[in-house]
Amino acid sequence: VVGAMLWGSHAERAAVPALITWVVPDGLDVVEAACVPVAFGTADDCLFEFGHLQSGESVLVQAGAGGVGLAAIQMAKRAGATVLATASSDEKLERLRDYGLDHGINYREVDFADAARELTGGQGVDLVVDSVGSTLTGSVQALAYRGRCTLVGQAGRDPQPFDAAALMMGNQTVTGVFFGAEITTDRVQSMVGRILEEIAAGELRVVVDRTFPLADAAGAHAYLESRQAFGRVVLVP
Repeated sequence: VVGAMLWGSHAERAAVPALITWVVPDGLDVVEAACVPVAFGTADDCLFEFGHLQSGESVLVQAGAGGVGLAAIQMAKRAGATVLATASSDEKLERLRDYGLDHGINYREVDFADAARELTGGQGVDLVVDSVGSTLTGSVQALAYRGRCTLVGQAGRDPQPFDAAALMMGNQTVTGVFFGAEITTDRVQSMVGRILEEIAAGELRVVVDRTFPLADAAGAHAYLESRQAFGRVVLVP
């Protein structure tokens, strides 16, 4: 089985409620399966449950080369959306094209909000999935009229003040998303089970960049902080 943790991590064994465990489908590697519940579940919620993404719309995925980002790109493309994403290098953006990316934005070289508007003919995107947090003001600036932004983290670790009045003229919305608040629900149990089956069937892909032994957790964290990773970094007991 694969499970999620309500609290804590970095352990060889853990006791978790049965409601947040899932049977690993035949043919799916357990390391890949371990990457699914939180990252893919979060992406699904940001796009559909709270982001209300529809076929034919456009979506900007912040931090596209991360775990949530890679999941969101694949799911959005499969749903019929035009997919934009940010990343820290042209190399990462080129690799993301294999997962459904239509337009890449190197945030180190250009203003991502301006680029998103230019790529959408000046209209802006219908939805932004923002797992960075410090990019929220720019994410809203990238929105189209009546656009939506799902804010799902503070990976940037540099919270910035945000003027909510900026939403009014465009009738836009920002929705906070915390997957953990609903992870014990029947809805999430069913959704994650479905996604695991889709990955086992090859309909979606888990990208594992590197694995580290649990004893080298510090090395894994250092690697993540270097921003070299493309996809997930997994600790293996």
